[in-house]
Amino acid sequence: MSVVAGDAGVAVAKSEDGLYRKVAFRIMPLLILGYIIAYLDRVNVGFAKLQMSQDLGFSETVFGLGAGIFFLGYFFFEVPSNILLHRVGARMWIARIMITWGILSACFAFVETAWQFYLLRFLLGVAEAGFYPGVILYLTYWFPSHRRAKMFALFQAGSPMAGILGNPISGAIMQYTHGTGGWHGWQWMFVLEAIPALVLGVVVLLYLDNRVSEAKWLNDEEKAVLKRNIEADQVGKTESHSFTQIIKDPRVWVMCLIYFSFVMGQYGITLWMPTLIRASGVEGNFNIGLLSAIPFLCAIVAMVAFSRSADKHRERRWHLVMPAMLGTVGFIVAATATNTTIAIIFLSFAAAGVLACAPLFWSLPTAILAGGSAAAGIAMINSVANLAGFASPYMVGALRDMTGSSEIGMYVLAGFLVLGAIVTLMVPKKLVNR
Repeated sequence: MSVVAGDAGVAVAKSEDGLYRKVAFRIMPLLILGYIIAYLDRVNVGFAKLQMSQDLGFSETVFGLGAGIFFLGYFFFEVPSNILLHRVGARMWIARIMITWGILSACFAFVETAWQFYLLRFLLGVAEAGFYPGVILYLTYWFPSHRRAKMFALFQAGSPMAGILGNPISGAIMQYTHGTGGWHGWQWMFVLEAIPALVLGVVVLLYLDNRVSEAKWLNDEEKAVLKRNIEADQVGKTESHSFTQIIKDPRVWVMCLIYFSFVMGQYGITLWMPTLIRASGVEGNFNIGLLSAIPFLCAIVAMVAFSRSADKHRERRWHLVMPAMLGTVGFIVAATATNTTIAIIFLSFAAAGVLACAPLFWSLPTAILAGGSAAAGIAMINSVANLAGFASPYMVGALRDMTGSSEIGMYVLAGFLVLGAIVTLMVPKKLVNR
């Protein structure tokens, strides 16, 4: 009987594995593509800097402030955006986000002053607020805790994929369209790279399902299995519809500190990589774009490998600490590298480490929050932590203006990764190892 029962259990597990693969193949490609486009429109300003700062007379501090002010808009509007997504549905809200950010991204082609640059970056943050935490929340509607790290990693892979695809494309656009129609290359880049967001917004309206119950591509039995597993996963989690209670939960603030530390490193690498590669002796925007794809390729491998291992072993803390330490080593060595090969190797360590941290991190708060608490809590954690997206480029830019070097800024970013790793180990493992 035990053998029969064991065989039945294996059969059920294989059946569920197949069902979750079906769900992943249905919803993940669209979400990943959305994040690639979102991330590209968010950070292509780092590539535009190679021409834009000179053409418009922006200092390193002005550029750093403009790049970072995006996250102030993010901060103020992310929580209400995620709550609205939870209420009105992901399909309508994600489509709205994509279309508005596409329009605003194209408007950067017409920037002439620092204040116009600041305003558009702020508005872009307002428009995009809710996309990333909204997708994190959306995945909790479909996948239980022990299956999420891999899904988070697949989604987060859109970030390095944006670098792999976007940096060479951005470099090529800037280099080969410069002067066409009287426009600078960076102006063409902003307009051409905004178009996919508008198109994808329409696709989301036609394709995305809000919840399991609305999925016509699932039969009743499959829907029942998914709903049962999600309901079982909610047992023991915090669920409150009071935002005040979320704010008072000390575990949420611990999560904010951990993620803030890792986001400091994330935007340090994505916004300043072209500058660091050029400083190692590389010339030509297209060449810089090609070389900057290498660290992002390494990041994809690291994200998938660490996340698969975390789900397999149902261990979260050390799987987060290890890439943080890898990123620390990368920043420290890359800060002083004058040889292109050494710079690319250790920028690859830095990118692999810091970009692998994000999908691994989200297994922590989604293991303790559910329902309305998850909607508000995820958005709050992401909005507070993404203030690092304001602080990181502004700090690095100001330090570069003061010292003429990126070295001190990279050391500070490495220190934040160490801080995030230490606080992660302070989280009781029984809370998050699901």
